[in-house]
Amino acid sequence: MSERAPVVERWLAWRYLATRQREGFVSFIAMFSLIGVALGVGTLIAVLSVMGGFREQLLGRIIGMNGHVVIAARDGLLQATPELLAKLKDIPGVEAVRLTLERQVLVTGHGLTRGAQLRGVRREDLLNREIVSKNIVFGDLAEFGTKPGLVIGERLRQQMQVRVGEPLTVVTHQLNEGGTIAPRYSDYEILATFLSRRYEFDSTLVFIPLAVLQEDLEYGKETVSSIDLFLKDPQAAPRVAQELRRSLGREDLRVSHWLGLNARFVGALQVERVMMFIILTLIVVVAAMNVVASFTMLVRVKRGSIAILRTMGASPGTIVRAFFMSAAAVGVAGTAIGAALGLLLCANMPAIGRALAYVTGGTGTAGAEVDFITSMPVRVDPVEVAFIIAVAIVLSLVAAAYPAWRATRVEPVEGLRHE
Repeated sequence: MSERAPVVERWLAWRYLATRQREGFVSFIAMFSLIGVALGVGTLIAVLSVMGGFREQLLGRIIGMNGHVVIAARDGLLQATPELLAKLKDIPGVEAVRLTLERQVLVTGHGLTRGAQLRGVRREDLLNREIVSKNIVFGDLAEFGTKPGLVIGERLRQQMQVRVGEPLTVVTHQLNEGGTIAPRYSDYEILATFLSRRYEFDSTLVFIPLAVLQEDLEYGKETVSSIDLFLKDPQAAPRVAQELRRSLGREDLRVSHWLGLNARFVGALQVERVMMFIILTLIVVVAAMNVVASFTMLVRVKRGSIAILRTMGASPGTIVRAFFMSAAAVGVAGTAIGAALGLLLCANMPAIGRALAYVTGGTGTAGAEVDFITSMPVRVDPVEVAFIIAVAIVLSLVAAAYPAWRATRVEPVEGLRHE
C-alpha cells in the first residue's frame, strides 16, 4: 500500500484540479490564480531586467568618461611621476592608468561663445576611451596627438555652428608677473566630434592632447589634474580605493571612487529597484492568496469525497499531500509559465520598444540622449531570475499549505452528513 500511496495522491491531486460541474467555479478561480502567478513572475523578470539594462547603460555613460578610481591633489595640481604611475599599475585589478589635465575655458567660433570643459589627455587614453572612440560622428581620431587639434562633443559643435576642419578659439587665463589675470587665446583645428548620448558631456567636453595643453599653460610634463584608474571589476572600486589610501600613505592626495562620487544617483537607482521588486512581488502574493481562496473552497466542496476516502482507510497524510500537490501545482506551473514568458519578453524587448515608440509617435522626437529608452536595453541577471523563481515557488507552497491543512479538519461523519 505504501508503494501505491504516491500514485494515489498524484491521481487525487489531478482529480481535484479537473473541472466538474459542481466545482467549476472553483476551478475557474484556480485557473485565474495560475494566470496571476504567471503574469506576476513574468512582469518581475521583464521589468527588473529592463531596469538592469537602464542602470548598466546609465552607469556606463557616467563612469565611461571618468575613471573607476580617481586620484587628485587636495590642493592645486598633481605631479604624475613615473614612480607613482608604476606603483599604480602594479595594484591588483587595475586595467588602465590614464592622465587628465582639466581646465574650465571659453570656446569661440563664428561669433558665438560657450563655456566648456577642456581636458588634456594622451592619445592612447582617448583611443581606449570607448565612449568617445566608438561614438565618433564626424572626422576621426587618426591625427589626435600628432598636431594641436580638438575633439569636441557633437552638441557643442551644433551650438557653435562649426564643422570639422574649421578652427575653434579656446580662451584660457594666465597669471601675469604683476599678479593680474589676463586672457590667453589659442586657435585649434576641430579634428572630430563625438556623441556619448549624455548631454552634459556632448555639450561641454573638449579633448586636447595632454602635451599641447601642458605647453600652452606652461606646466611641466608631469603636471595633471587627476589620475584615473580603470578596473577589471568596477564594483571593486571602494576596496581598491581603500587599499590605495593605505599603500600610498600620502595626505596630499585625495582618492575617490565612482560609487562615492555618484552616491546619490546610484542610491536612487538601488532604492527604485528594491521598491519595484516589492511592488511587483505583491502581484504574486495576490495570486497566491487566490490559490488559498480557491482551494479552501474546493475543500468545502469535496467534504463528502474526503469523508469517503477517510472511511475507506485513506490516512490524513494522504489527504494533506493530495491537496498540497494540487494547490502547489497551480503555483509552480504559474511560476514556470511566468519565467518563460518573462525571458521571452526580454529576448524581444528591443522590438517591443521600437513598436511602442512607433505607436505612440515617439520615434526620433526625444533626441539621441534618451534613445535608449525606446531601444529598451535589457540585462538578464541569472541570479536575479533564480531568486524571483524561488520567491514565487515559496509563496506558492506557503499558499498551498493552508488548504491542505483544512482538508485534514474534515471529519468523516460530518462530511457524510451533508451528502
